[in-house]
Amino acid sequence: QVQLVESGGGLVQAGGSLRLSCAASGNLFRINTMGWYRQSPGKQRELVATITNGGSTNYADSVKGRFTISRDNAKNTVFLQMISLKPEDTAVYYCHRRDELGRGSWGQGTQVTVSS
Repeated sequence: QVQLVESGGGLVQAGGSLRLSCAASGNLFRINTMGWYRQSPGKQRELVATITNGGSTNYADSVKGRFTISRDNAKNTVFLQMISLKPEDTAVYYCHRRDELGRGSWGQGTQVTVSS
């Protein structure tokens, strides 16, 4: 099993910044993709950004230019640096990891609230 523990959420004013972290532990495969998804009330969970263990990234159009995903493979940790936050970024942010066999794991989620 894989455990994912997120941290770094909180309350911030519009235009502010936050950095999320997600540490993975357990039965980890070297080849994997880690990412962040978010879900706000009444909406489906949506992709924010993903990064492969080789460093290839993918972003939702709504966060391009404002969010940066990165990872530390030695520490099995993925980060999401968020700047220029908007009220519509308010959501629970979930960390996700998918290994080379296609098996996925989710973190418990961390709340990000952006006030206007």
